[in-house]
Parts: sequence; C-alpha cells; structure tokens
Amino acid sequence: MSKNNPFILVILASVLSWYGCGDDNSKQDKMVEPTKTNGNELRVGVMPTMDCLPIYLLVDSAMYDTTMVKITLKEFSAQMDCDTALIGGSVHGSVTDLLRVENMRKKGVPLKSVTSTDLHWQLIASKKARLNELSQFGDKMVAMTRFSATDYLTDRAIKKGKPKNPVYKVQINDVGIRHHMMLNNELDAAWMPEPYATSVRMQGNNVVSDTRKDSIELGAVAFRVVALADDVKFKQVEEFLKAYDKAIDEINKKGIKYYSNLIKKYMGVGDDVVAKLPNMKYNNVREPNEQSYGKRL
Repeated sequence: MSKNNPFILVILASVLSWYGCGDDNSKQDKMVEPTKTNGNELRVGVMPTMDCLPIYLLVDSAMYDTTMVKITLKEFSAQMDCDTALIGGSVHGSVTDLLRVENMRKKGVPLKSVTSTDLHWQLIASKKARLNELSQFGDKMVAMTRFSATDYLTDRAIKKGKPKNPVYKVQINDVGIRHHMMLNNELDAAWMPEPYATSVRMQGNNVVSDTRKDSIELGAVAFRVVALADDVKFKQVEEFLKAYDKAIDEINKKGIKYYSNLIKKYMGVGDDVVAKLPNMKYNNVREPNEQSYGKRL
C-alpha cells in the first residue's frame, strides 16, 4: 500500500457533493447531531468480530495522529445497537453492512460507506439437525437479524435451496447469544462471523454456506454524512482511514495469530479458538459496491 491510498481521497471527496444534493432528511439529521463536548474525538461503533481487528489494532497501537484526532471505540455485541448509535448520533461512524446502511437511509439518516470490510458469514447447521444441503432446511430455524445482510443471505439461501416446507427466520441480534445458543444446540442453524464461526465448527457443527466462497462482500464502515460535512471531522475520518490501511498492512505482514491477545481481549474467545482460526488476509480501503446485492436474490 502506498503512503496515501488514492481511494481514501476519492471516497471522501464524493461526500461533499453528495451532501450538497441532500434533501430535508439531511437537514433533519443535522439537527440531531450531538453536542461536541470534545471536537477532537471521533466515535466509532465496533463489534467483537474479526472484521474489526484492524480498527482495534489502530486504536490500541495509536496508528494515527493523536494531535489531530482521538478515536474512541464504542463496543456493541448486536449490530442493531450499532445502528441505534448511528441513528441517534452517539457515534460518528460504525461497522455495519450495506443492507443496514440502505435501511437507515430509508429512515432519514444520510450515511456514507467509506470502505468495505472483510466481514464474512458462514451458515452453520447444528450437528443434531443433520443438515447438509440448503434443500433440507424446510421446517428448520435459522438465526439472523432483520433488515441486514444475514436476512438477505437467508432469503438467498432459501431461494437457492428450494426446500419443500417454510424456513423459519429467527431474529437473534446479539452475536454472543447466537454463539452460545449454537454451542448448546438450541438452534438448527445460524449465520456466524469469525471468530465465532470457528468456535461453532470446533464443536462438530456443519458449514452449509460460506459468503467467502460465493464472493459476497457486504461489510462496510459507514459515517454520518452530517459529520463528514464538518471540515474537522472530515480530516479526522481521513486520518482514521489512513490508520485503518496501516493496521491492515501490519496484520497482513505478521498474520492474525500475532494479534491473539487483541482477539482474546475484544472478542472473548480463548487460545483454542484463536489457534484454529483460518488464515485471513485483509483488503485495504476500497469503495463498497452498494449495488452488489441488488437483484441477485
């Protein structure tokens, strides 16, 4: 990666023109922007998942200009809580997915996806359910979250598998609860991100679908447009993305196992799970393809 990733400038440069064409929703959003008790602070929502490892690293190692910005992480275990924070303005940006971004925009919250992330899901079936094919999912329960990538992926799997009977989509938003229920055989199947997918696989459960194999990339980091329209915050987000790139280069150079302490600290898994994690390579800052799912159902 070059010192100045050109995609960072291209992605952020599009914000001001997009904001300038905003409607009344953007004006309404500006009204609910929280009082800036610390203009140097950039608040970012994160999840305890492997796609957030570069963000955890850039903050723990202070890979950014601390005189320009103080990056504060707000940790959530349910993506809907990240959404609530974005909608309410208690964070300036957050990890999310493209379908959630679209849904929040429909609710009148202008957002800009500044980069894709390496968020992937596996549809893992309980070993007790004995599910090996998508066609066998009739009358089974699949844990997911409404209006999200996992909702979309469930519909996609149902259409692909064409089970004879209905599939029951069960909304379980907290990734920790979903993980616990799978380990205790309380679900037929669930969409799991890493490192929890590895933990569930280690118990002998079966992977039925994998977004990485299907080249589906729906993870993103999104910021409130009203925050990006502020000159100071704009520069802080630019600094965040530069540090994000730097963290990715470090992880790709040293490997994820080198950062086992960070994984255990923020994701709550043990050495046994970290040892079994698959090799992962992260992509640098790149503009998300917000039409990638489109009519692919």
